[in-house]
Amino acid sequence: MLFLKAFLRDESGATLIEYGLVAALVSIAAIIALQVLGVELQVIFNMVSSYLAVGSGGPSS
Repeated sequence: MLFLKAFLRDESGATLIEYGLVAALVSIAAIIALQVLGVELQVIFNMVSSYLAVGSGGPSS
């Protein structure tokens, strides 16, 4: 019975779980931010490519 009480009072594993949850949330936020940034960068690069093609006299897409 004492072993069970000591086991239930032991919170050493809780910190590891909390760090894991924080790492998971940071990872999810980073993935979402990179996806949004990736779409915006694609639009910017397509626009620059179009301007360069028009400016150089090449075919525009």
